[in-house]
Amino acid sequence: MKRKIFIYNFLLLVTFFAFPKDIQQEWQSEVYPLIGTDEGLFQLNEGILLPLWTGAGVQKIIFSDRYYLLTNKGIVASDDLHFFEFRNVGLPVHTIKHYDSFGKKLSFAQKELKDLKAHPQRPEILVTASLNSVFLSRDSGRHWTDLGFGSSISGLKCVAVADLPDGNGGTQLVVFLSHAIQGLSYMLPDSNNPNWIKLSAGFKIPSGTSCVDEIADILPVVKKDEDGNEFTDVYIGLSFSPGIYKLNWKSKRVQLLWTEDEKNHTVESMVSLGDRILYLKRGGFSSFSAATGADLGTPNFVHRWLAYNEEKPKYPNCAYFTENIDGKSYPITLSELWLLTPDEIRTKYREAAINRKCIYIPAGQSYGEQLERHLQTVENNGLNGIVIDMKDDLGMIRFDARTPAVVEKDAVSRYAVTLDPFVKKMKQRGIYLIARVVVFKDKKLYYYKDGMYAIKDSNTGKQWQGIKRYKKTYDETGKVIGKIPEYYDEYWVDPYCEEVWAYNAAVAQELIERGFDEIQFDYIRFPTDGWNLANASYTWHEKGMNRESALISFLYHARENIDAPIGIDIYGSNGWYRSGIRTGQDAELLSKYVDVICPMFYPSHFEQDFLAHEPAEDRTYRIYYMGGYRNCMVVHNRAVIRPWIQTFSLPVAYDRKYYGKEYVRKEILGVRDSLNVGYMYWNNSGRYDEVFPDFGNKNEVYTHNGKIDLSNTD
Repeated sequence: MKRKIFIYNFLLLVTFFAFPKDIQQEWQSEVYPLIGTDEGLFQLNEGILLPLWTGAGVQKIIFSDRYYLLTNKGIVASDDLHFFEFRNVGLPVHTIKHYDSFGKKLSFAQKELKDLKAHPQRPEILVTASLNSVFLSRDSGRHWTDLGFGSSISGLKCVAVADLPDGNGGTQLVVFLSHAIQGLSYMLPDSNNPNWIKLSAGFKIPSGTSCVDEIADILPVVKKDEDGNEFTDVYIGLSFSPGIYKLNWKSKRVQLLWTEDEKNHTVESMVSLGDRILYLKRGGFSSFSAATGADLGTPNFVHRWLAYNEEKPKYPNCAYFTENIDGKSYPITLSELWLLTPDEIRTKYREAAINRKCIYIPAGQSYGEQLERHLQTVENNGLNGIVIDMKDDLGMIRFDARTPAVVEKDAVSRYAVTLDPFVKKMKQRGIYLIARVVVFKDKKLYYYKDGMYAIKDSNTGKQWQGIKRYKKTYDETGKVIGKIPEYYDEYWVDPYCEEVWAYNAAVAQELIERGFDEIQFDYIRFPTDGWNLANASYTWHEKGMNRESALISFLYHARENIDAPIGIDIYGSNGWYRSGIRTGQDAELLSKYVDVICPMFYPSHFEQDFLAHEPAEDRTYRIYYMGGYRNCMVVHNRAVIRPWIQTFSLPVAYDRKYYGKEYVRKEILGVRDSLNVGYMYWNNSGRYDEVFPDFGNKNEVYTHNGKIDLSNTD
């Protein structure tokens, strides 16, 4: 992959330097489209790409008093597209731990920034945001001030800054943010007591949920009244459902301008074109009237621009150009350009990992009649793969390991699969083999060498284990005399520990070398349960690291050592919301290091009234239909979204009433009608009475009592 990128950049440089300097200067001084990719910034003229800067991947390009780039290494500024300068003073950094045969070393990287906006009237004022904090600059990005946010839950998506009326005939500086769960908030940074204030009045709460849907973009637009006085309108677009709002600043209330019946929709990358607002959606562009909200379709110049850019880079992230409309020049800033080609999943291993439809098999059922029964289930239902434990929930290695670094931990089960004949048999049957490797929940490693790898209890100094409840104790008369803890049957090792990373990567590497097609890391997260969770202490933690950087560091190490598709299992909520709540599983961040993301959208695990409006029996369809789309949007299509299908029942209200074949059938149909790139059935005991033949063609009509009713899911 690195060699291909080098050759690609080399050819572009040859193209660039083949032109005389005066022609290069002429092209760069004209307003030809600027294109941002993972390789850097390019200028495009009649299908010819000119590399301008290759110092980082570029996600967004804006122009105010100069050019600014939002990159994977922070903010970059340029006056002339010749000289580029990082402007990151005051912006947050990750501490990343690297580990190889030479030992560990630490590096520092700018934390991912979610958005970049300039003040529409005062171009030196900029605003950006990390996962959980907003940053303001008043000097063209030379220095940034942390405005915080005030929530321990990460999930910021976009920001904006503008001058709005102060109620006394003047204006005041206002900064806006959107949060994946908490919606829209604003701050008056120049007030005596600046703090974030939630603004929720007027937003439509989706049926069956309890919060405003995520906001994708906030666009302040400067206009003039009849007397020539400037004022600013603020427009708001939604990430996952059709919705465009306009803010009434005086009443602190939004008004819905536009919506439609389509349930999965995106309003991203909004641009003002006078009385029209252009926006990007999945599969193309559209626009709406700023006055009425009427849908105006795609402007003609967009069709021309798309045709002009037929030779654009394979994976453009963003673009900037100007367009003359009715005698006025408009700057066009477009980001999230992957939306134009939504079927191009941006991973090296796409072809291997896509359209895999599997069942999970416990390792103890990998031989004899039980294995034959599972293979028959796969073949009878048009499936093509299995997921099998190769390192289980107790940390036991379930194959005949040979790698010394694996064998020395003394964790190979006496029931281990003899791998070579097993793999041969699977290949003969055309089965795609996925090895499930449980990472940080590991009882065997928890006790290894007196618990050297275990999470520690800060009170006792011993291994930490989550307390489930306290049980009262009684004397012989029945009087309560005390209480003793009951623990969860979970044993966690330290996610910051590089030796734990290396051990799990070695397990995965051997499995790939011996014939498995894909690795699936499970329990790649921090513990979430226990009355004593606050006592969990991490011996291997390095200063400056957090939960996200721990998981990034592990996956970076795994990616360096595994030449095959890597998948990760994540909580359903971490696929539904742009947040790594409690677990560190921020799917947006982790998608850069993996090829497959497997959200557990189990209906039993959500609140029982979540999306359970009438007809309530369609709830399982809604969760998978909407969840797949949301997860895809969160990761910018950088990974295959292959959800786990709930094929089991729990003693919760919804399952007790509805679980059965129709429950599972609607889960599969929801996947098919959303992304349709694969799924996996999960039943912990390997019982699959509710499995259905794969529905295959997306054009098949789903009928149940006539049709699926989604009328109340907007």
